[in-house]
Amino acid sequence: MPEPKQINFTIVPRDPGDAPRIYSNFCAIAHTPFDLTLTFCEVLPLSEQDLREAESAHTVHAPVRASIVVPLALVPNLTAALQEHMRVLAEQNPGSAWGKGPVH
Repeated sequence: MPEPKQINFTIVPRDPGDAPRIYSNFCAIAHTPFDLTLTFCEVLPLSEQDLREAESAHTVHAPVRASIVVPLALVPNLTAALQEHMRVLAEQNPGSAWGKGPVH
């Protein structure tokens, strides 16, 4: 039986303009022993009723825009890629608040 052939390649998104862009300004993270779930929400300005409910319940319900599940093996590379992009953004925007906000 012949040995398996090894091929090096780069994966790139196909036609990224075809996928809808979804705005999110909040991400909740959960995990199992096997995967990581990123739940992206859009937190909108709160109404008076929302404020009253938040005051008593100490929670605000935000509409979910997307829920992405990734295998744990992907997380270290995802983390490194996000850190690299934040480093580049900070270099391109000296004195900005990139990366200085709270972590949720």
